[in-house]
Amino acid sequence: MSGWQTQDIPRQDGKTAVITGANSGIGYYTALELARAGARVVIGCRDAARGEAALKALREGSGGQVELVALDLASQASVRAFAAEVQAARPRVDLLINNAGVMAMPRREVTVDGFERQFGTNVLGHFALTGLLWPALAASPAARVVTVSSMMAWVARIDLDDLQSERRYSPMGTYSRTKLADLIFTLELQRRAAGTSVISVASHPGGSTTNLQRHSFDGLMKLVGQSAADGALPSLYAATAADVRGGEYFGPRGWFGARGAPGRARVPRRARDERIAAGLWDRLEQLTGVRLDPARTGSRAA
Repeated sequence: MSGWQTQDIPRQDGKTAVITGANSGIGYYTALELARAGARVVIGCRDAARGEAALKALREGSGGQVELVALDLASQASVRAFAAEVQAARPRVDLLINNAGVMAMPRREVTVDGFERQFGTNVLGHFALTGLLWPALAASPAARVVTVSSMMAWVARIDLDDLQSERRYSPMGTYSRTKLADLIFTLELQRRAAGTSVISVASHPGGSTTNLQRHSFDGLMKLVGQSAADGALPSLYAATAADVRGGEYFGPRGWFGARGAPGRARVPRRARDERIAAGLWDRLEQLTGVRLDPARTGSRAA
């Protein structure tokens, strides 16, 4: 795994990859390299103008097949519409990269559905999308769900009675809890999907310079962060490398896990708590109305 770079990505011909938040940053470079490797790439973007600009650049930069479908993860209706449109055109999905996110909103905001914005986008949006796309993922002989977490998951603690930071909100504290929740979801999905053709893995980009830091750490990342292209490498490794196993976590291997070539990362102890995982899963199903039972019935939306 030493020095793994984009030239080491195996050919992805015949595969369909769905990537959220691919109009910029890590998602953009993940989409670019998968398209260059031959995958048919579907990018989900909230902003139409930025999405169209990214679509043009991705097609020109990769010479591959890239499509754009509108997606606002902060809207459960938009998630449902996106999943329906994708599956109507692509009944088989081989890679789902749950990449999009919002970070460190200065004040507590709520989505159109009334959810705290960071939790609603980073966690509920991706949980619902994974569940709604499950039939297409299960149709693949070897699908992968890659959920992007963060180094900040290490400092977080999940409170099942305050998932939406109604009692206690802080910009980075709430963000960190969503990223821990993403890791918990990744591991619980792998437990529940055992025996199916789908594996669930996670990645984090270390310290990467993207527009995600516009509310926090912007100056620091410009000084010490790696590029968004390098930050995409853990996601690309998790999505394509032959030695990846379900439940694994990938991130940069150098400089305290903040930069460098991708490798296996340590999973925080709190992310491995199966009691919390079961409780979180139940709450995610209740809040989204998406019932996901990979080993038995797949998924259905209320």
